[in-house]
Amino acid sequence: MQVFNVQGMSCGHCVKTITQALQAKDPAASVRIDLAAKEVGVESALSVEQVIGAITEEGYEVKVA
Repeated sequence: MQVFNVQGMSCGHCVKTITQALQAKDPAASVRIDLAAKEVGVESALSVEQVIGAITEEGYEVKVA
């Protein structure tokens, strides 16, 4: 599982938006989001760059944790 630090997440809508963005690029992706820790865990065939790109496209700031 790849873990990313994502700034700007604050609610369930953020969780849904990020999950949908990632699953649009990889329908089999498993996404685990911890709002309190500002972490997104992704198990997917997508590369790190693809995951960061998908989350960034939604307006969030992303770093590899």
